[in-house]
Amino acid sequence: MDKPNIVLINCDDLGYGDLGVYGSKINKTPALDKMAEEGVRFTDFYVASGVCSPSRGALLTGCYPQRIGFGEFDGFRVLFPGDGIGLNPDETTIAGALKDVGYATKIIGKWHVGDQEEFLPTNHGFDSYYGLPYSNDMGRQVEDPTIDDHDRLEQLRRRPPLPLIRDAEVIQEQPDLRALTERYAEEAVRFIRGNKENPFFLYFAHMYVHLPLYAPENLVNGSDNGDYGACVAGVDWVAEVLFDELKRQGLDENTLVIFTSDNGSRMQDQGGSNGVLRGRKGQTWEGGQRVPCMMRWPGRIPAGEVRSELITSIDFFATIAGVAGAEVPADRTTDGVDMSPLLFASGPAESPRSEFFYYHGNNLEAVRDGKWKLHVRKEEELIDELYDLEIDPGETENVFASNPDVVVRLAGLIAACQQDLGDQINGIAGNDVRPAGRVDNPETLTHYDPEHPYIYAEYDKAERG
Repeated sequence: MDKPNIVLINCDDLGYGDLGVYGSKINKTPALDKMAEEGVRFTDFYVASGVCSPSRGALLTGCYPQRIGFGEFDGFRVLFPGDGIGLNPDETTIAGALKDVGYATKIIGKWHVGDQEEFLPTNHGFDSYYGLPYSNDMGRQVEDPTIDDHDRLEQLRRRPPLPLIRDAEVIQEQPDLRALTERYAEEAVRFIRGNKENPFFLYFAHMYVHLPLYAPENLVNGSDNGDYGACVAGVDWVAEVLFDELKRQGLDENTLVIFTSDNGSRMQDQGGSNGVLRGRKGQTWEGGQRVPCMMRWPGRIPAGEVRSELITSIDFFATIAGVAGAEVPADRTTDGVDMSPLLFASGPAESPRSEFFYYHGNNLEAVRDGKWKLHVRKEEELIDELYDLEIDPGETENVFASNPDVVVRLAGLIAACQQDLGDQINGIAGNDVRPAGRVDNPETLTHYDPEHPYIYAEYDKAERG
């Protein structure tokens, strides 16, 4: 069989309850609901962090963020414009592994694992790049009237214009965010058409539904959930475009499409939802790190499967490498496992993964093993909480006291992980961790120029997330 094409769609801040097939009654997602009908939907899928930079670094490398020096960034939880830190060029990404076996590789959209030249996608296995190097709220916006912290306001005012990049060149500053997703879709169609004769890897990393929320007028007018619902509809529209193009080019049955999000929803802001899950973006409660995930490959993945087995974004690398005939790096530790048994089986299957660790920055806060989840910390507070996620995904009933044997076993997993990956708050460095990349004298990609012909010298929404 020919090497399959791989399309990986990664949303930004899309919550567990934001799609119709995951329970939303207010957002319109017919294309994604149909994707679930035609493929497999995972109910217990996790990302490696509750915020974007660590989550994206983990997805790309198949490693926990702490393994690759991505737990935090000089005290911050994500990367900012002009930071001298990024994904180490010595790391191998999914794109690099696929490129080595003949794939054309492209990223469209949000990168957010380093904006210095050494860290850009074209130095991490991607043939080409078109998109924003970080979050869409990291450009120039109007002042937020709810912020009364003078230093914080000054910091926001000093942000450089938002750069739109092609490969390693800034081609526009402060682009129209209402039109950007349509431009991304056009770029994706052009890439698919240009590579229909050879295997390709397309990483489509949405701007949606990160703040500020900008969507085309027709989607806003058709939304029952304001700008948030319009942006979710934009995600769905792109999926429809991609599936349509794959069919038109005769590629549908030789393409694995994966859909997910980088972390949970902010929830209380602008209409997002994590469904029944507790917590939100940035937290190690389920709502911060359990997100939608669906996979579709006609003729290979059975239609209509719903799986509750444990699976994570860290596993994408090994799984994709397995189906594409690529290699996972053998000269260093990675954390992913090949999840093919969950993709291709019809009926019951056992997950190759039994446990998952939840970090907040570089501090280990919880572990899941099978149906059990043990919390030992929430930021500065030590806690003793155990939940049976099989019957209580909302983490509402603490059964710590009634399950001492489970607690002891999971506490042992926590202790072993602390030694392996580290636990900063307890002064444990980790036995098998690698440094992030660093450069001297970093520079922002853009600088504000009052004479520049920006279409939006300043975005008119103050919301940031």
